[in-house]
Amino acid sequence: MDKHAKRSSLLHYPVLIVFTLFFVGLFALDLITPDRAYSEMENTTLSQRPALTQLSAKGLNSYFTAYTKYVKDQVFGRDQWISLQSMVETTLLQKEQNGGILLGREHMMFPRTFGLLSSEERTLPKNTSAVESLCQRYPGKVNVLLAPAASDIYPENVPANAPLLDENTYLDQLSAAVQAAGGRFVDVRQTLADHKGEYIYYRTDHHWTSTGAYYAYQQLCTALGLTPFDPSAHTARTAEGFYGTHYSKARTPDAEPDTITYYDLPNALTIYTVTAPGQPAEGETTGLYDTDKLSVYDKYAMFLHGNNGLSRIKGDGTGRGRILVIKDSYANCFVPYLTANYADIDVVDFRNYNYGLDQLIADNGYDQILVLYSFDSFKSDPYLYRAGAAG
Repeated sequence: MDKHAKRSSLLHYPVLIVFTLFFVGLFALDLITPDRAYSEMENTTLSQRPALTQLSAKGLNSYFTAYTKYVKDQVFGRDQWISLQSMVETTLLQKEQNGGILLGREHMMFPRTFGLLSSEERTLPKNTSAVESLCQRYPGKVNVLLAPAASDIYPENVPANAPLLDENTYLDQLSAAVQAAGGRFVDVRQTLADHKGEYIYYRTDHHWTSTGAYYAYQQLCTALGLTPFDPSAHTARTAEGFYGTHYSKARTPDAEPDTITYYDLPNALTIYTVTAPGQPAEGETTGLYDTDKLSVYDKYAMFLHGNNGLSRIKGDGTGRGRILVIKDSYANCFVPYLTANYADIDVVDFRNYNYGLDQLIADNGYDQILVLYSFDSFKSDPYLYRAGAAG
């Protein structure tokens, strides 16, 4: 068969030709496109090109596994491919979930949760014990506030027969454990349910909104005998077009963006460099909010400049005493309200604070201690055990 005949026979397979040209073009684009270190849309770090360090079966297997993930993370047009897949699955195939996210009514998104993971079955008891120990070491000072998931407040918006963890059973057990250890459990479930007609949880993100956080804060003030922050006395600012962590996984084309609200407060925030237990000496002082974050994908990171190991916020001059807040990111939009109640608000995030708390507490003589997490973080946080470490 001559070359002309071979060429003619290939023309009988136009689909094969198109796909071949497509993958060759994609390969070429991958070669000339710089690797990305981070995906803002997915809010995640992307794999970088691995190095072959060991010429053995184990080393080769590890290399090719890492290389496969690298190719997947760095493929040209990754964000667009993920969006296309989501559109096909949710619009054409009418799926009620995508990327591990349940697509509910009122444009709300919920994480798909069958039950506790095996790691959480180990972590939850450890974290419960850590908080019990903290309550026992500082009787009468420890307040525990765990925010329920949006699915617990809006079960009617969750797709029918969706797999969901029964948080209420665990929260009831935690409440009993905290109170038995001498602490106060601030149960905000009913308060949030009473305000469910308002915008108290983001649609596309796992956090509560500043409004939801405020209602929980009001309940804490009632428990502690404090006068709440007055929103009407301050200027509220908004940032539109927020797409959160749920959207970064689901990427549905009809997602309704969220709005971030915050109050224009002048209070100073100092972010400390922590190199040992206790009160650090060096820190950088700035404002409460990193408003530059409002121009990037992860807008929620503007609150308190993200999740720093140890920060101190100055009150507005009307409050007295000190409070220590041990937290996950749910506290980031909650803590600014405390400026109306305390002269100093110290904030610890164990993701970036590698020590126990006893020396810090001894150095500062806090009037109150607040453990503020979402239940989802509380059951899985691998670092909260440090709160229970004496010394």
